[in-house]
Amino acid sequence: MHSSLVDADTILALEVGTCNTRALLFDVVEGSYRLVATGKAPSTASAPVKDVVIGLVQAIKDLQTITGRSLLDAESAMIIPSRDGAGVDSVVAAISAGPALKTVVVGMLGQVSLESAIRLARTNLNRVVKTISLNDGQSTSEQVDALIRLEPDLVIMAGGTDGGASLPLLKMAETIALACQLTSAEKRPAVLFSGNSSAAEELAASLKPLTSGFVASLNIRPSIDRENLQPASRDLADLTINSRRSRLKGVDDLYTLTSGNLVTASYAQANMIRFLGKSCAGNRGILGVDVGASAISITAACKDDSCASVFPQFGLGESLNGFLKQASLEELLRWIPDEIPMSYLRDYVYHKATFPESLPATQEDQNIELAITRILLELSMCEFGKGMPAGLQRLCGGSNSHYEPILVSGSVICDAPTVGQGLLTVLDGIQPAGVTTIIFDRDHLLPGLGAAVTSHPVLPVQIIDSGVFSGAASVVVPVSLARPGTVILEGSLVTDDGTESKFEVTQGSLEILPVPNGQLGRLKLHPLHKTDVGFGTGHPGEMQVGGTRLGVVIDARGRPVQLPREDGRRRETLKKWLWTLGG
Repeated sequence: MHSSLVDADTILALEVGTCNTRALLFDVVEGSYRLVATGKAPSTASAPVKDVVIGLVQAIKDLQTITGRSLLDAESAMIIPSRDGAGVDSVVAAISAGPALKTVVVGMLGQVSLESAIRLARTNLNRVVKTISLNDGQSTSEQVDALIRLEPDLVIMAGGTDGGASLPLLKMAETIALACQLTSAEKRPAVLFSGNSSAAEELAASLKPLTSGFVASLNIRPSIDRENLQPASRDLADLTINSRRSRLKGVDDLYTLTSGNLVTASYAQANMIRFLGKSCAGNRGILGVDVGASAISITAACKDDSCASVFPQFGLGESLNGFLKQASLEELLRWIPDEIPMSYLRDYVYHKATFPESLPATQEDQNIELAITRILLELSMCEFGKGMPAGLQRLCGGSNSHYEPILVSGSVICDAPTVGQGLLTVLDGIQPAGVTTIIFDRDHLLPGLGAAVTSHPVLPVQIIDSGVFSGAASVVVPVSLARPGTVILEGSLVTDDGTESKFEVTQGSLEILPVPNGQLGRLKLHPLHKTDVGFGTGHPGEMQVGGTRLGVVIDARGRPVQLPREDGRRRETLKKWLWTLGG
């Protein structure tokens, strides 16, 4: 019997990435949606195939093999709607494949609308190549020359509060219109306007005939003290999809197959984190991090406040060509427990940039890849913190200590040879503090669920409630200024079967407290020497833990994590940490 909340029996969620294409099958079991199986195939979005459909068909065929259910007919066309145990009733999709859109951001004031417009650009896969404002000191001819020379795919235009003056916006529009008139039609950008709504109609009249597309969204700054990016972020995601449809073979077919239920993967993932953040308790927000070949995407949410950023410069694919401009080989070597020549490190970075789908062939290669990921996570978290709105910073405390849980996606972490290797990469890269739970999205469900939430709002709720996400560990990170070797934390762990374990934690150590699979435990913490474990400096606390693959991990290595300077000791320390977490 089907629940009255369930609108469709079978839903197929597709995701097209730079390296992998995934197919997720959801069906109704005893009145509720459940994940049936996932299929995967190499992505065919890039050379030499350059057609996303080929990879999609292979992923769906993989799903057919796993489930024994026919989803494609003899001509490899999707069977819709389902009939006689074959096919599906609905298809949704998300896409992250394709280059970042070259974006010029135009705002009235550099410290207000321009900053908001830059944050808007970061909510999707965009690379800001130029900023223009009324007070930037550039002449009109210089601004026009820049727009012509850079050949942007997109111009984001913002400024003015609703009901305010529109004349400055019209002046900026004249600059954009002039640049478009001097540019060939096939190279003209799309324009997203998200400013004073009273100017939208006049701007549309002047810019729509001259651009490849004009969209007027809700004002991202409806008043001087309030920012609202979400409506414009959805319009920006739609513009990105339109760009993919015209430039990437097969995406238009995918759009038709999904009846328009196609979104960018970054928007879909952020949508799900915002959804989960609405149920956050107290001032502890939720953090979502996706490490992909095209970008690292980060979203923080707490109740009705959220912040989402996409960093294409920190992806594990083509952008690695610029990795050594952001981090040195010496910095990379610091996180590797092997003695590896600098020349080999350099070659590996450039090889990975050229072939992002390649997998590590040796344990040394695996360690290099995880070291790169650590650094990219650290860089992206630093940039994310800079762009977080003040309101959300106040709500979440402005640090990594106020996130519970932290949801992590990305094959490099979730498919690491051991859970401990992936977890240690997250702890070193994100460096959370206090008490949190690290959850791995091993099946990469979040983009598919985010793509489905609009047409099937009950699906994400029921799938999340079914317990499909893989908890890596409950993590306790005591923050202390005590000297290494000092006992900074005492505590006890009592599991459901009555077993009690007492422990002491010293500054600089990494400990693991096993919790038997399927059991829960009660963890009591008593900090010493003005240590903070998330309940306030020197304050004790207790919490329920368990249901994770590694149990409880206590990371007392300090923040930021410090490594020995001497090479031999440093490598031995890294190996000890890996061994502790089963790596």
